[in-house]
Amino acid sequence: MNFPDAADEAAAREQQMIEVALANRPRPAVEFTGKCHYCEETISKGHYCDAGCREDHERLLWAQKQRSVA
Repeated sequence: MNFPDAADEAAAREQQMIEVALANRPRPAVEFTGKCHYCEETISKGHYCDAGCREDHERLLWAQKQRSVA
């Protein structure tokens, strides 16, 4: 590809790197279901109804991970 100047070439390469990074990023482990992943209360956005549920669920997942390691 012939670019008129170095800035155009740099912008094209930057866009290419962004596209490759997005294609290779890990997929989210938790998908939106419309319910809190800890208490199953109905929510309109996010994964948890509040910070307390998020923290409790993170602790639960950590404990389960520790049990499987031992």
